[in-house]
Amino acid sequence: MAAERDNVFPTRMNLTVTKVRLRGAQTGHSLLKRKSEALTTRFRVILRKIEDAKLKMGRVMQNASFSLAEVAYSTGDISYQVRESAKQATFRVAARQENVSGVLLPAFDADVHPGPGQFELTGLGRGGQQVQRARAVYTAAVTTLVELASLQTAFVILDEVIKLTNRRVNALEYVIIPRIENTIAHINSELDEQDREEFYRLKKVQGKKKDRAAAAQALIDQDAQHAIDDGSLPADSAAARNILAEQVDQDIIF
Repeated sequence: MAAERDNVFPTRMNLTVTKVRLRGAQTGHSLLKRKSEALTTRFRVILRKIEDAKLKMGRVMQNASFSLAEVAYSTGDISYQVRESAKQATFRVAARQENVSGVLLPAFDADVHPGPGQFELTGLGRGGQQVQRARAVYTAAVTTLVELASLQTAFVILDEVIKLTNRRVNALEYVIIPRIENTIAHINSELDEQDREEFYRLKKVQGKKKDRAAAAQALIDQDAQHAIDDGSLPADSAAARNILAEQVDQDIIF
């Protein structure tokens, strides 16, 4: 940090640029903070939905297992008939994306399309009611499974994005912004020191000018005194002012 401050030449332009950087960092920190809060809120909602979906999944799979046991007890093994009757997929999964504060979350929707004439003859001899009920129960189980998969995928993605956003927020809050503020304080202190040095230099220059003027006047007075002592200059002319030594000229009225 000290090395970075030393590399910044203390000028007014650098101070302005550094203040602009500080405002940008503060704005970015505010935006990332709000993004993190929005993502955390959605994360908690998804977490509650996952808990409900898992409980629902347990009940649905339990009912599906009982229904399959009833079918096996009533009709025996019907897997061959089911495979022969299946001509096309009756259960499809549609994928889409949801935008949550700039984060794209994948979402899956169950789409059930029972084809015409499929599974009509399954269980015709016996156990038809159990077969249809097992089919409905397993359809509900797969739908719940798709919902749970959608929530779980969004949960994992949000968890990673929230961690990354929080790291950026902490870096701005505890590293970048304090470093820029220290740089601004360093530049201000250096500029104040330069101002004090300039003021002191001006005072010394003015003092030297006064000393030179006083020395020149003393030399003129000394020469005049020597001239009076030698008799080459009248004594009353010693009181006459030297026009060249005057600081302010009097106005002359014609």
